[in-house]
Amino acid sequence: MTLKSSFSNFKLECGTDEAGRGCLAGPVTAAAVILPHSFSNDLLNDSKQLSEKKRNLLKPLIETEAVSYSFCHIFPDEIDTINILNASILAMQKSIDQLSSKPEFIIVDGNRFKPYHDIPFKTIVKGDSKYLSIAAASVLAKTYRDSYMERIHKEFPVYNWKQNKGYPTKEHRAAIKKYGITKYHRKSFRLLPAQLKLEL
Repeated sequence: MTLKSSFSNFKLECGTDEAGRGCLAGPVTAAAVILPHSFSNDLLNDSKQLSEKKRNLLKPLIETEAVSYSFCHIFPDEIDTINILNASILAMQKSIDQLSSKPEFIIVDGNRFKPYHDIPFKTIVKGDSKYLSIAAASVLAKTYRDSYMERIHKEFPVYNWKQNKGYPTKEHRAAIKKYGITKYHRKSFRLLPAQLKLEL
């Protein structure tokens, strides 16, 4: 399916998306991107559909061709204070704050957002597989978050964040059970299942 270049008729339409919402550790990261109307790229899609190699290939292309882009991390202590939904929206809004061009319209991946200044917006379920600017934001959010997780992996290699990026894999949960939690874990999340099943 070909991704559409824009939803509205505004020249400066910004797409925004987040990565890492379901993780047990690390930040939730969002990006905002305004692409020129002439932008096209056959490779660009929802970042979850792309290999790491393709995402890393697309990142510099997006950054070079975008009218404006930015990203923002919201860290676990704030996630634990305001909850993950509010943290995800805050990350998207802070990303939009940092754009060098003020958008005239915002398209948001998903179905939840909060009014941002006086700029009209539209939430779009699976927007990252429908609109180029949201797909571009999803690629930037994912690549910036992944590189952050690879950095903190060096500090706590037992959790293998380099590989699982903080998601609740069996291996990550086993490491939490064995070693406890770190300052990078989200304490408000259920870090271990309520009852670990016994292997009979």
